[in-house]
Amino acid sequence: MPSPRRFSNIFYGWWIVGACFIIALYMSGVIFYGFTAIFEPIAEEFGWSYTSISIAASIRGLEAGMLAPVVGILVDRWGPRRVIFIGVLLMGLGLMLLSQVHSLLMFYIAFILMSLGISSCGISVTVTAVANWFHRRVGLASGIMICGYGSSGLLVPLVVRLVDLYDWRTAIVIMSIGMFVIGLPLSLLLRHKPEQYGYLPDGGEARGVTFDSSSMKLPAQEISISARQAMKTRVFWLTVLAVMPQFIVIPAVITHVMPYLSSLGFTRTMSGLVATAIPLLSISGRFGFGWLADKYVAKRLSTLALIMLALGLICFEYVSLGWIWLLVPFLVFLGFGYGGINTMVGVLLRGHFGRGNFGTIIGFAWGILMVGTMVGPPIAGWVFDHWGSYQGTWVSMAGGAFIGAIIMTMTPRGGEQQIR
Repeated sequence: MPSPRRFSNIFYGWWIVGACFIIALYMSGVIFYGFTAIFEPIAEEFGWSYTSISIAASIRGLEAGMLAPVVGILVDRWGPRRVIFIGVLLMGLGLMLLSQVHSLLMFYIAFILMSLGISSCGISVTVTAVANWFHRRVGLASGIMICGYGSSGLLVPLVVRLVDLYDWRTAIVIMSIGMFVIGLPLSLLLRHKPEQYGYLPDGGEARGVTFDSSSMKLPAQEISISARQAMKTRVFWLTVLAVMPQFIVIPAVITHVMPYLSSLGFTRTMSGLVATAIPLLSISGRFGFGWLADKYVAKRLSTLALIMLALGLICFEYVSLGWIWLLVPFLVFLGFGYGGINTMVGVLLRGHFGRGNFGTIIGFAWGILMVGTMVGPPIAGWVFDHWGSYQGTWVSMAGGAFIGAIIMTMTPRGGEQQIR
């Protein structure tokens, strides 16, 4: 296997952070955040209900959730390169199929194919790829990489522009080509664990440390808990339950932000700018909470992020009263809270259970959490289909986020050592 030394004297872990950052940026921009830009054009062309279209987001979450544990096992055994390469290929093919849909069934099949790709190069895989190369600075490195998902908001105006300039089908073909051109070469830069190349995490030389490539054993002094052991602990399940509300809320907001604001009389351009701002402002939460996680107690930071998420949703609800100025605190609170939790999930699990089986552990956690993504978008779509507005949706979801914050305060601190 080629040595990563050939790229530069910079610790190779940072090259992995950069590659995962760009893959996350493009994938999330065109498939997750960009979906809201094609929501209304598809509804207008086919006459499908908002609930029917929202089910596509649920299929995305269901498929990704079911496969997350399997992908976690594969990334621990194969490393991230092959897994992400396959994922990028599947997402590109799924986008190409989506551009050709003429029925609801075909629409759902396209999302199933894309979901297979998302599972193979989603956040559980990219976080594992980064966490394997860092120890003391895992919070910072993870935070920087996860900012790629937030930076993907920059692509939303591009998606809106492509749809308006051409049509939604042509726009998706262009995005499919971009997936192949950008994602496939970057996936080849990834490597598994630093010990295979004579490094220790964070860039130290692995002098006197042996690495068994067949069993993937880590140095004896480092904690390494199996996935089965982790899933028997109280901290695993409390962590998952605490952050579950975010996985219900955020897909609902991202999917329906433009339809919701359009129903309030906002222009498509203005709605698109708000949709763009959500992931961009989450960058501060992703990076900021990642930096703080190396210095402060992780569960306290996670509790704060969930409270901010709830406050943002309350502001979003009352924009419907004509208080347009509430969009500013909505974007700030939701962006910081959303971005912070995305970073903290990996940090919490990594701090408790080590990195020996981290891919498998976070894969199972992500698989459970993805159940939440199946719930949020259809609920919001169903409310609109039945009442002609989204009234009550966001404040109800804010209540769930507050409950998550309470559960987070109950997580044990016994395994929550700071990463040094």
